[in-house]
Amino acid sequence: MTNIYKDPKKRDMKRRLLEIAIETLQAQGWTVERTTGGASIRTIRKGGESYRISIRTSQDQWIAFPRREDDKAWVTLSSVDVVVVVSVDDLRHSSAARVHWIEADKLRVRFDRAYMARKKAKYSVPLGRGLWIPLYIDEDGSPSHAGGGVGNMYPEIARVPLAATEPERDPLVASRAIATQIRANGSVAPADDQSLTIGEAKRRLALTLGVPEASIKISVEA
Repeated sequence: MTNIYKDPKKRDMKRRLLEIAIETLQAQGWTVERTTGGASIRTIRKGGESYRISIRTSQDQWIAFPRREDDKAWVTLSSVDVVVVVSVDDLRHSSAARVHWIEADKLRVRFDRAYMARKKAKYSVPLGRGLWIPLYIDEDGSPSHAGGGVGNMYPEIARVPLAATEPERDPLVASRAIATQIRANGSVAPADDQSLTIGEAKRRLALTLGVPEASIKISVEA
């Protein structure tokens, strides 16, 4: 699979997919907290419920977990309650993220099946390295697709636009576009030359960037 850390665009996409996972959970009423165990691990809470989750992002519609070095369990997958998978909707022209909520025990069964199928077929499955299964390719008897189709079995709980990663949604470009219109009197002059308050400018910028209005800061210098 592609090493995303060598490609800035793929790194940005990974960051965006992670943001979408967290935003989706928060929109559904969960509080999301960082916890120990790795960069993908979070604790989520709502009412009396609490889960330890792993957020997995996918830009090729496959997901992976490594087998532990002692070959007794899965790294991360064996220590969480839920896996939240966020995948692009299309391999060549992605426009949205598909968010899936999958109970970890159900996913472990599929990874166990994939592991055994590949070992039986004499595939090399190094311990400590990721074993990949396809999200949207169902099992068809081949070792490569064993355990696959989990994204079909557990339909998405949300589909979120990737607009924030598109060039026209770039924060620097958008902020410059508005900043150039800010007048010294604290208002904004839009194209029709009608004054616009800073509050309205923040609202429009938040919509443009797809971020909360509270995260927008505008300073005016005379």
